[in-house]
Formats: sequence, C-alpha cells, structure tokens
Amino acid sequence: MDLVSGYKGVVGLVFGNENSASSEDSYVERLLERISNGVLAEDRRSAMTELQAVVAESKGAQLAFGAMGFPVIMVVLKEERDDVEMVRGALETLVSALTPLDHVKGPKNEVQPALMNTDLLSREAESISLLLSLLSEEDFYIRYYTLQVLTVLLTNSLNRLQEAILTIPRGITRLMDMLMDREVIRNEALLLLTYLTREAEEIQKIVVFEGAFEKIFSIIKEEGGSDGGVVVQDCLELLNNLLRNNESNQILLRETMGFDPLIAILKLRGSAYSFTQQKTINLLSALETINLLIVRGSEADPGKDAHKLTNKTVLVQKKALDNLLMLAVESQWAPVAVRCAALRCISDIIAAHPKNRDVLASKVLGEESQVEAALNSILRIILRTSSMQEFLAADRIFNSFCEKNPDGQAMLTSTLIPQPQSMSHAPLEEDVNMSFGSMLIRGLTLGESDGDLEVCCRAASVLSHILMDNLQCKERVLRIELEAPMPSLGAAEPLMHRMVRYLALASSMKTKDGTGKAGYIQLIILKLLVTWLADCPNAVHCFLDSRPHLTYLLELVSNPSATVCTRGLAAVLLGECVIYNKSSDTGRDAFSIVDSISQKVGLTSYFLKFDEMQKSFLFSSAKPTQALKPLTRSTAASMAEIEDFDDNDLSDKKNEDHPLLSSMFDEHFVDIIKSLESSIRENIVDVYSRPKSEVAVVPAELEQRNGESDKDYVKRLKAFVEKQCSEIQKLLGRNATLAEELAKIGGGGASQSEQRASGALDRVQVETLRKDLHEASQRLEILKEEKAQIESDSSMYRNLAAKMESDLKSLSDAYNSLEQTNFHLEKEVKALKSGGSSVSSPDVEAIKAEAREEAQKESEAELNDLLVCLGQEQSKVEKLSARLLELGEDVEKLLEGIGDDMGLPEDDEEEED
Repeated sequence: MDLVSGYKGVVGLVFGNENSASSEDSYVERLLERISNGVLAEDRRSAMTELQAVVAESKGAQLAFGAMGFPVIMVVLKEERDDVEMVRGALETLVSALTPLDHVKGPKNEVQPALMNTDLLSREAESISLLLSLLSEEDFYIRYYTLQVLTVLLTNSLNRLQEAILTIPRGITRLMDMLMDREVIRNEALLLLTYLTREAEEIQKIVVFEGAFEKIFSIIKEEGGSDGGVVVQDCLELLNNLLRNNESNQILLRETMGFDPLIAILKLRGSAYSFTQQKTINLLSALETINLLIVRGSEADPGKDAHKLTNKTVLVQKKALDNLLMLAVESQWAPVAVRCAALRCISDIIAAHPKNRDVLASKVLGEESQVEAALNSILRIILRTSSMQEFLAADRIFNSFCEKNPDGQAMLTSTLIPQPQSMSHAPLEEDVNMSFGSMLIRGLTLGESDGDLEVCCRAASVLSHILMDNLQCKERVLRIELEAPMPSLGAAEPLMHRMVRYLALASSMKTKDGTGKAGYIQLIILKLLVTWLADCPNAVHCFLDSRPHLTYLLELVSNPSATVCTRGLAAVLLGECVIYNKSSDTGRDAFSIVDSISQKVGLTSYFLKFDEMQKSFLFSSAKPTQALKPLTRSTAASMAEIEDFDDNDLSDKKNEDHPLLSSMFDEHFVDIIKSLESSIRENIVDVYSRPKSEVAVVPAELEQRNGESDKDYVKRLKAFVEKQCSEIQKLLGRNATLAEELAKIGGGGASQSEQRASGALDRVQVETLRKDLHEASQRLEILKEEKAQIESDSSMYRNLAAKMESDLKSLSDAYNSLEQTNFHLEKEVKALKSGGSSVSSPDVEAIKAEAREEAQKESEAELNDLLVCLGQEQSKVEKLSARLLELGEDVEKLLEGIGDDMGLPEDDEEEED
C-alpha cells in the first residue's frame, strides 16, 4: 500500500529518525512476518493473539502496527474467511489499534497513534467495503468486532466514513439488518447508526427508507419505554438525528406510524415518584423529539411553518398536551430538567396556534373533587418555584399564549379583581380556590411586608405579557385600585402607582437569604411599565399623576450604581412620557418633561443611555428561539442534572448580564425598544424645534404712549412685531440645530464609526437636503434658460458677423475694382494729356447732325405707323355708322361727347377734321 510508505514518513518526522526504533517495533514486525508467511495455522493464530495484546497496551506498538500491519490484516480478512479464529483475531487487533490508550500518560501535544491509524484506514474505500461485507458472516464475534471497528472509525473520522459508506452498494442496508440481530449486535449497530446519521441528510433518508421508524419504536417498546436503559436513549438519539431539520422524514413519520408511539414514551408508568437518572435522560430525549417536530429553524420558510403547524395540531389531537402537563405541572416529583423541558414544549406547541391556545385555556388539572384550570396551575408554579429556570420556562407559556391573542388577553384581564386585604396576606397554600386574576394581583402585592419582591416581579412579568400590544387591557388594568396595607397609610392607590413604588423599593430591599436582587427585580418591573405606557396616553397620565414618579425616574436614569439596562429602560420610560403625552397641564406636558430631562440629566447623557443599553448582553443576545443543543451520550448526564445552579449567580455585580435573564428580553420586546428609541429621539427634536404653548407675555412697549397718534402707534407696533418674529425664527433655528447636534451626539457612542443617527436627525437632514435640492433645481432651470438665450444670441450674432464679413468683402472687392478702374482712367487721362497733338479731337457738329437725322427718321416711321392705325379705325367707324343707320339709330347723337370723354382738346378735333 502506497499509504503505508507515506505513513512511515510521518511517523519518522513525529517520533524521530531510524535510530529511535524500539524493541516493540521489531517485535511487531516479527509477529506480522509470522502472520503473513507462517506455515502452521496454530503459529499464525498465536502470533495474531500476541499482536492484539501488545497493540492494546502500547502506543509504540500501535504506531508500528499502523506503519506495517494494515496490509497484512486486510489480506487475512479478505482471503481467510474460513478461518474464523484468525478473522476474529484480526478484527480484535484492528479494534485495539484504533482505540486511544487513555491509561498511558504522555505529553499533551503528543500525536495519538490510534487517531493516525483511524485516518489511515478510513482513507481506503476498499477496506470499508471489506468490513461491511463481514457483517453477513454467521459468526457472532465477527459481526460484533466489525461493528466495533466501524464505530471507532465513525467516532474519529465521521465525514470520510459517511462518504465511503454512501458509495458502497447496500452498505447501509447491511447495517440496518443488524438491528434485527441478537441484542448485543443490535445495541452496537444502534450506536453505530447514531454516529452515522449525524448531519447526513442522504443517509437519513436511506435509513428511514429501510424501515428505521418501525424498528426504533419496536426496540423502545421492547425495552420498556422511558423506564428502559441506555438502549432507549440510543434509539431516541437515532430518531432525533433522523428528524432534525428533515421535513420529509417528519412528514413520513406523521403519515405512516403517527405520533402515538412517541407520545406513549411520555406516559408515566408504575410509580410516578421514581425518576432515575436514566429515566430522566430518556424523558428529556423524548421531549427533544417533540421539540424538533414543532419548533421551526432559524430561516423563515412559509412551507416549513405550515408543516410545523400541522405537527402541532396532530400532537394536541393525540393528547400530547395532557402528558406534557402531567410531566410539567402535576408530577411534583419529576426532576427540574424534565419539568422545564415539558414547560418549554407546552410553550412551543401553543405558539402561533390559536386552536391549541384555546385547548390549553380549557384544560383543567387535578382530581374530580378539586380541579383547577391549567393556566392557574402554571401561574402558581411561577409564583412558588425556587428554580429560576422553571420560572422562565413557565413564563414562556404566557408569552406564547398572549402573543397576538387579544381574546386570550381579554379573558385573563377580566379575572383581575383585587381580593380583600385579609386574603392578600393569607398563606400561599390558600390560593387554590382563587381565580387567575386574583392570584396574579395577590402575587403583585405579596412580599412588601417581609422585604421580598421576587414574587412580585414574577407576577409583573406575567402581567407584561397580558398587556403587550393590547390597549383595551391596559385601560382596564389602569382602573384597578389596591387597598393600602394599613388604613393609616391612606386611601386606595392605582396598581400602577404600587408598581412604581415597588420599583423604588427594589434597590434597597434584600431577599430572605440576604442576596441583593435589585437589578433583576427592577428590570422586570421596568419592562412591565414600558409595556404598559407604550401607545397608551391614559397610562402616561396616570403615571405622571404623582410628581415623585418623574423625580425618581430622573434619579434612576442618572444613578451610576444602577445597571446599564436599568438606566436604559428608565430612559425609555421617560421617553414614553414625552411621545405619548397628551396633557396640557403645566409641569406634566411633553415640553416640561423634556425640560426636566435637559436640566437634571442632560440630553447628551440621556441619549447615551440608549446606546449603552443596546450594547449590553441582554439586548445584543436577543435572538429568535433556537433549537436546543442535541442530547447525546456525552451531554445527557449534564443536561439531566441542571437544578438551581443559576440561583447562585444572581448576586453578581452585573445582574443584567445573567444568561437566563436574556429570555425575558425576547426579540419582540427588543424590537419594541428600538422603535421607541427612534420615536423618542424624533419627538425630542420636535419639542425643541417649536415654542412652548400658552406663553403669554405683554411687554410695556405694547402700550400706547401719551400723546402718540393712532397712526404712529400702529406703525411702532408693526415694527415691534417684525422684530419679535425675526428673533423667534432665529431662536427656533438655533434650537433645532442644538437638538440635531444632541441627537447626533447621543446616537454616536464613543467613536465616529459607531455613530447611529436618530430618526429625528434623519428627518431634519432629509428636509434640509430636500430644500437645498429644490433650490438647486430652480437655479439649474434658470441657468438652462439663460444658457439657451445666450446660445440663441450667440448664433444670431455669429450669422450677423458672417453677413457683415461677406458685405465687407463685397465692398472691398468693389472698392478694389473702382481703384483699378480709376487707375486705368487716370492712366488714360495722363496718356491723353501727354499725346494731345498727335490725336485729333472728334467732330462734334458732325456727330450732332448725324444724331438729328437718325431721330427724324425714327419719328417719321412712327408717324406713318400712327396714320395707318387711324385709317383702319376710320374705316371701322364708317362701317359701324352705316349699320347703325340701318338699325334706325341717330349716329350723330351717339358720337356726341366721345371726344370729351377722351379728354382731347377741341383744336385737336378740328385738326382731325
């Protein structure tokens, strides 16, 4: 094998060079030589036995075996199947070579030969296929040791072996067949499959296809259900591996076998008082299965949500809720871990499922003679339990019940009726016959006299769920008034005022064991008050009815000894007194609250309280409900023994960092705080950007002076008003700028990179940018128009210039032509002057006579033409006159006036005659 040579090289680098070879190496080499080349069968078997013994005891022998032994052992397993003892020995040797030697001490950073051998063997797919083929052998020990080898390989090289088994035909089928084998083989195969199916969806589907569900529940029933041993635990672990994040397998289980076999495991058999550790682990594993069926993953998928809702519906139809209530509430002897897990399952099974909520609300527990509503029993657990984990798990039920369930909240609120003072101080055991609301109010008022407010804060947590996002319930609880502990202390006071008083008392009061829980109690009461005042102006009015409430809140916000979250929630409460304040009374309106914050705390310091709270553990760790850590053999023991370990941690100086308290500040509440924070910042900027209402100041300048005319008085008043308006605008602008800067500083934190602008600052900046953009757009339009006009003028001037240039060129050419003509004329004149005697002047008189003669000829020709025309006209007149005479007309009379009409003088007519 090529891998062996590489392995030898690694061994040489890790453990030394050739000079470090020990006697064990030589001994292992000789044994392998005897096994490989021996003639006698007994000698070869003896060598195999010796090899197994030395490899099981020595790391050096394991190392030498890894370098030389695998080829020899594989040949034995492949070619000597008939020699059962030889094959058994080979498999035992493999188990020994792959198992770490914990009893042999060595350096911490020393390489483990067993792990290197596992890596070497798992790389060979042929070796895995050969091992799986051995599962079909008839010999019991061969099958047993083969399963052990595969289990060790899976433990140390899970992913590689999963891939190898998937490529081998019928590999998983052979493993599944082992579940029907003898008990020891079955248990080993079960353990092997739990490793093989971890986070391997393809393998999970094949295992289920091979009938895993039927075989698992058959084994569990055979072993005695929850009362069984570790085999039941292994079966449930395998079942959980097959169902975890695998929707198709969950649907197959629901549609084929159903959930009845699973619910049967939760039923308590025999003595309900006997809970061994193994039984506890088995019940926790079964409850984990329920959790996997009803809790969705981190990614939101509508299809998966519908599938989970179907699982919840079927589980409740199969009476799973009855068994869960039995484990969580009725079985007082159940371990804390089981009760908490059952309570969490009840919470998850009713979450976002209206029908299941109604079923829980209608459930009654106890015997026929004394029954009690299930919700009352769960509330009693919250008020009485000494385990904080159990309180948080039970509190989750009311969170799930009240979330987006206004009818359920109204139903619980309708029972809130204070009991007489005599009943309020009755022992806890006498609350069995009380209604839900009476028990809750009793818990809210219990503990003041003996200095323990923990019961009160737990009841406050339940009340916060009842009031969450429900204005009608908030208004109704506002009307609840409590009697004073003693008549001498005054009249009855509203429930809200009592809660604020307990908030103030919490910082100074001690619990019965002397451990201060001020931060823990204050946080829960503050959560109730923040929830109560949210979107409820009447609650804000009731809160501000007592002036000391505002004074105490201002002190709490600036109290350095208070926890970060306590100061942050107190700041949120102050902010609610601003944004939901509808009062116009002086001293209680929004402007007065902001003014008090500015004077007593400082707006910069006030805004920083939000950022400090958002960075705290409770708010940064608030995430959606996540799946619990898988329950395996290694973690089962620790999970089964959780009991009250958290109570010792409540005395830490930073109570808000307690991990279990993070469940009180769930994702929904944190989102509410974040939205309130942005609204608070925005409203404080608005308050600072507008003047205080109802300010009436009448300066002396407004009075009319003696002797001042009405016209001058009006003119002076107009000037005064204009001046005042100008100053008001300047002040408003300055206030807005200051508010923006304060909001920016408050949201900025310690460094510029971590600045988080508030909603108000964003709004102001957006408005400013919008105005600037509008002005810039207008200027741009004007510039575009000016540019177009300039371009038009430029084009006109360019054309005019071209025309003028053309005209100038024409004038220039004409001028040049004239210059040349003038030059020639001057030249001719000079020539004529210089040569006057030689050139005779023309005969002017002869020329005139010739011209006169030509003119006379032309006139005579024209006169002849005229005479011809007159003759023609005369002949026409004569013909017409003769015709007229024939017609009987007087020709002379008709011809009269024709000469006058033509405007001819008489002498001309005479000449014509």
